[in-house]
Amino acid sequence: NGQSRLDLVDGPFMQMIEAASKSAEDNFVLVIEEINRGNPAQIFGEMLTLIEADKRNPDEGLELCYRRFTGERISVPKNLFIIGTMNIADRSLALVDLALRRRFAFIELEPCFNEQWRRWVMDKIPISTSQLEDIARRIEELNAAIEGDPNLKRQFRIGHSFLTPSSKNDIKDPMIWYHQVVETQIGPLLEEYWFDRLD
Repeated sequence: NGQSRLDLVDGPFMQMIEAASKSAEDNFVLVIEEINRGNPAQIFGEMLTLIEADKRNPDEGLELCYRRFTGERISVPKNLFIIGTMNIADRSLALVDLALRRRFAFIELEPCFNEQWRRWVMDKIPISTSQLEDIARRIEELNAAIEGDPNLKRQFRIGHSFLTPSSKNDIKDPMIWYHQVVETQIGPLLEEYWFDRLD
């Protein structure tokens, strides 16, 4: 605090717990990006136990190491939902920590070059149906090759975010945009995937 001592200050998780506890009729969501990049036991501390579904009540509350007052017990309300995102294709990551596996339900997001994606792209940039179909076909064929590679498999497929323009873009020529994405984003990624088989 600038006076040679530390003050105990609530972080985002504690702030969300307090807000959710005061407003039981509302739902609260805490999103943690790339949750598997850290050590869950170090990040959550005692709170790791408290996020379990059967521990979501005041009777299961714990006294934290850093408490605001003596005898303070913290519990995570049922109306506070925690979403952790992770990219399982990141080779630098070890297997997902078992502590996370036990406390979270897992939902896989698939590459999605469907009709909704086509409508979005056509609404945002001046692209023809045939051009968009060609892009989707090429990426789907590429994804089939990636999925068929025993060293890569399905988690390394190319996602639709590479080819989904934002609401605010200045794309005048959709094919120039597409080729730039391939050359500067998808191509280098594929070179990383197949670094030992560049052909």
